[in-house]
Amino acid sequence: QLQKMADTGEVGDIQDDALKFDTYEQYLDSQISPMDLYYLEDQDLARQLVELGYRGSGETLKREEFMARKKAAEEAKASKLRNAPKKLASADKDLAHFPFLHNLAEREDLVRNGKLTSIIFIRDKNSKGQEVSGYIDYAHRLKTENFEPYFERKKKLMPKPSDLSYYNWETQHSTSNSTPNFQVIAENEGGLLFKNKRDRKVINVDPKSLPGDNSRRIEIKTTEYIQVVIYDHVTRRKT
Repeated sequence: QLQKMADTGEVGDIQDDALKFDTYEQYLDSQISPMDLYYLEDQDLARQLVELGYRGSGETLKREEFMARKKAAEEAKASKLRNAPKKLASADKDLAHFPFLHNLAEREDLVRNGKLTSIIFIRDKNSKGQEVSGYIDYAHRLKTENFEPYFERKKKLMPKPSDLSYYNWETQHSTSNSTPNFQVIAENEGGLLFKNKRDRKVINVDPKSLPGDNSRRIEIKTTEYIQVVIYDHVTRRKT
């Protein structure tokens, strides 16, 4: 009988029925005709008859089967949502005239996937007109912030005291913080260094020095900020 049902597509229909209805009672009600209710004058009795197979069309699911299939379908749906590729914050944004944001957009997917880490150096004036500068762990910010307002130019990406490094040139307030991706090495004669926690490679941000293994320094020519430099590091996990 199952083979016959498979041939006629009834198995698929039963599977679909478990998804269509919120409750088993709704499922049973869908198989009760107005004529059944007219003659039986009792909805509960009509439901019982459907459940026993005396009413309704095709094969009727028992309550346990309905609930099991509904649970399986909901779990499959949740799993599909979890595994669905997330839309990039930079997707469908026209950034042709904004070199810095364009560069961030180019890196977003690689950084989110862990294939690339990028440290962003920004020097600009804050809302109070004070010159500030800092080094931002792009991956960490992507994970902890919604970047759509930045790509939509509703917000301006600026260094914060919670970033890898921050300095206010007017107040002389400075901070440094390690992130899940980088350890800050501040006590160093050659200046600030960042050690990648994944492959233990050190990135040197001194413009007079080479940035280090698997790293490159890119100065972005833009009017968006006073100065922007991106340090890209291709991460290779130690084996």
